[in-house]
Amino acid sequence: MDVIRLCAWGYAALLGFVILTGYIPAFIDANDMIFGLFRRTWYADGLHLVSALWAAVAAMTSRRASELFFQLFGVFYFADGVLGLLTGSGYLDFGILINGVLNLSLSTRFFANAPHLGLGGVAILIGYLLAPRTRTAVHA
Repeated sequence: MDVIRLCAWGYAALLGFVILTGYIPAFIDANDMIFGLFRRTWYADGLHLVSALWAAVAAMTSRRASELFFQLFGVFYFADGVLGLLTGSGYLDFGILINGVLNLSLSTRFFANAPHLGLGGVAILIGYLLAPRTRTAVHA
């Protein structure tokens, strides 16, 4: 199996773990917040589940499907993280529509959005830099 498809499997597993953190008591604080930053919601779990399934289906399907996953997922998640960093609310979970602009400290906005900035940023690197460099004539 090629490196891009293996990365997609890794993202599927990582996103599955993201869902599980909301149900592991060690990660939940006294206010029922994950890591003290994230509230468990069905729509956030749904977003992460759909993303995990998308990564898994792409990994099972083909290298090209995996490349496309990283290119699109990366842009969507990174943009969500940037919006969250600027406003305190993202768009993928409809937070900007539900909560509007939040008056949160910069450190809270940073740590709350770091996962989407990181996952999205790495996905962009995989989809737009690593994928073309590891593509062979057979995969093209």
